[in-house]
Amino acid sequence: MKILEKKSTLKISKTYRALGTVISLTIYGHQDEELLDKTYQLIKYYEQLFTVNRDQSELMAVNHKAGIEPVQVSGAVYGLTKIALEKSKEAFGFNAAIGPLVKLWHIGFSDAKLPTQAEIDEKLKIINPDRIILRDDEFSIFLPEKGMEIDLGAIAKGYIADRIKDFWHAYGISSGIINLGGNLLLVGEAPHQTDKKWRIGIRNPLTNDKKSVLQLLSGEGSVVTSGISERYLKVNDKIYHHIIDSKTGYPHHNQLASVTILSKKSIDGEIETTRLFFADGPIENWLTENPEVYGAIFISKDKKIKAVGIPQSQIYVADQSFEFE
Repeated sequence: MKILEKKSTLKISKTYRALGTVISLTIYGHQDEELLDKTYQLIKYYEQLFTVNRDQSELMAVNHKAGIEPVQVSGAVYGLTKIALEKSKEAFGFNAAIGPLVKLWHIGFSDAKLPTQAEIDEKLKIINPDRIILRDDEFSIFLPEKGMEIDLGAIAKGYIADRIKDFWHAYGISSGIINLGGNLLLVGEAPHQTDKKWRIGIRNPLTNDKKSVLQLLSGEGSVVTSGISERYLKVNDKIYHHIIDSKTGYPHHNQLASVTILSKKSIDGEIETTRLFFADGPIENWLTENPEVYGAIFISKDKKIKAVGIPQSQIYVADQSFEFE
């Protein structure tokens, strides 16, 4: 996703590399670039807590002790793990214990491969989130079987984006953009637009050229997109995307190319993109049951667009090969 701007205004903006992607931070009505660098340091701090793509992190300390002993962790790691396990128990597709399967496929990395069925079956035995033991009194996490791994990759970016917003508010920042790749958090109004609405470009989920196919008008809040072209593996002309189904051990197969969620908090957007992707489309009464979620946009593999909770007047189709259902 990207922000579309027409008018210049007082702002500072910098890009960084973290969380496995390009980070873009923009603050309006402010000129102290040191605040952006402090924000980047905050991102790096959380990355060192949550990452499973390095051998050493606070979460990896838990994974290394699987089948051995509980590990005491910080409040951030414990709290996010607890949320992840609560959502995992709803069984809608989200699984905090999916780490062994994710690393088996390793889609998005240079050593990605198509596993054998035997390898997949072996990992399916150790990805039950119900077996993970949390101790609130000592902030400890225990993985009871060797080889188990917690992976918070499907929820951590949203959590971090929300913490950045809190950090900016502490400095009196009232307008800005937090762009963590597929996670966009819009702080306040868009001062560079006469209607104060943000213009967000949603890219083509069927290609990797990053061209916007939709332009969305939005107020303050989170915009999270999950799609099949973000990370994928191609083997013998067959494409395997990165959204793994913990029931089958393979990428979840359906007709969706991407799901975009508008919500108050970015962590909710992360959770709900997973829920709706695995639901293969809209869910009845979804909006009424999730008051902090504003709406969703679905793009199918056959280039059909469906919006839930978002008026079509707020969505401009830039690529005419895509159309509303």
